Amino acid sequence: MNHSRLEAIGSYLPTTVMGTGELLERLEKAPTFDFVKITGMTERRVADDTAEVPENSLTMAVSAARDSLDRSAYAPQELDVVISCSISRMSDGRRLQFEPSFAHRVAEEIGARDAARFDVSNACAGMMTGVYLLDRMIRGGAVRNGLVVSGEHITPIAFTAAREMDDSRDPQFASLSVGDSAVAVVMDRATDDRDMIHEVELMTCSQYSHLCLGMPSDDTGDIAMYTDNKEMHARERLSLWPSFHSDRLAERGSRFADEGYDFIIHHQVGSRFVDLMNTIGERSFETPMPQSLTVVDKLANTASTSHYLVLHQALAEGRIPTGSKVLMVPAASGVVTGFLSATVSSLEV
Repeated sequence: MNHSRLEAIGSYLPTTVMGTGELLERLEKAPTFDFVKITGMTERRVADDTAEVPENSLTMAVSAARDSLDRSAYAPQELDVVISCSISRMSDGRRLQFEPSFAHRVAEEIGARDAARFDVSNACAGMMTGVYLLDRMIRGGAVRNGLVVSGEHITPIAFTAAREMDDSRDPQFASLSVGDSAVAVVMDRATDDRDMIHEVELMTCSQYSHLCLGMPSDDTGDIAMYTDNKEMHARERLSLWPSFHSDRLAERGSRFADEGYDFIIHHQVGSRFVDLMNTIGERSFETPMPQSLTVVDKLANTASTSHYLVLHQALAEGRIPTGSKVLMVPAASGVVTGFLSATVSSLEV
């Protein structure tokens, strides 16, 4: 069976930096909690949708797509498919857009005239889902290559939370943890095992879908997110990943320790969450976890782009040596979990 690879990666970060203190100043009541201590987030990027050249989900996605193509061997017109995975589909103020698809608009903007195009929506596992689908399309021979992209202008939920929430027990508390960004990856067929997506597998436990919901605010109608953090992060939910991962490895007679992962990237919910996931993984797999990569302190939780933004930043900083095997572990409302393992050698930023 053919394998796919990550052929190129690009990103876009808004220029506006907002410190956690600046965000918390928007709270109507003085906070009784230490948000930096709880999450490890000192700042985040915030898209400016009022600028002369607006920064929004679409414009950021297009910029990230162009950035990835600048490093790719493929021209836009050579792409077979474009998959967009944004949660926050904003291109005109704060209105959400569903038709035409974001993938269509990105493809038109970058000049991917002959590419098939479609959107995927799977909460913070959206971009992982897009990669999963493109991996299967390449493996099955349906396409030769493609682009997976996501632009997340999600900070409006943080501003809604700041206007409306009372304390850290408020279901909008997790909304304060988000930041804006865009990431794109070009994928094609692997030619050797030095650049290869070895596995990408996902699972959904839909009985927990009510634990994190995006919707108009109950109070003002502004865009908001309501999360039951206690139930969402209960050990039963957090143990879904190692259980699922172990089962998939066992099917081919392997164990976590046998895989030789060099780095692990968790969803950027917060520093405590990342540490907890590594602790649970270590106990479940009975082996030390790989070196953990994060950007949560400076870029916060960027929703569907988070894993690939961490990968991009780590590559840019020279923290991933050639030939490293990277493990990505999604954690999204739904509840969605799973894993992606890939060896990267020629991927550059």
